[in-house]
Amino acid sequence: MTINPNENKIGNLVAISISKKKGIPKTNVESTTLIENFGIAGDIHGGDWHRQISFLAVESIEKMRQAGLPQLRPGAFAENLTTQFISIPNLKVGDLVKIGDSAELEITQIGKECHTRCEIYYKVGDCVMPREGIFARVIRGGEIFVNDSITVISNSIKN
Repeated sequence: MTINPNENKIGNLVAISISKKKGIPKTNVESTTLIENFGIAGDIHGGDWHRQISFLAVESIEKMRQAGLPQLRPGAFAENLTTQFISIPNLKVGDLVKIGDSAELEITQIGKECHTRCEIYYKVGDCVMPREGIFARVIRGGEIFVNDSITVISNSIKN
């Protein structure tokens, strides 16, 4: 897939988080490899499906810090990529996102149903991931690094 030369909306990759087990906070790393049609190398959510990678905005994490959990860190919601300055909840299914120099992802799902309540929910009575987390599949792999730029390629973002 070719990058649209009319790229817009630039944000920042604050954290990269991976885990080998489901349902636990992820470990933060400085860089990783995104694998086309798989996800993040070494992450439990990788595979041939539509939720290869999860995103959550640091602004969403801040809401939960303000709600009474000031120690929350990126990865605590089991998200893979924590972003800043992009309105993650306003992305739409089908939007394309470029990270760093080469990796491209397609947004495939907005929010998720939590089948069981997490520890965060029990502590403060709420969790942002079901409403504000998004999911994507890797359409072009590449190395990504903390502090990489994130560019929304498509023009379908709500204003």
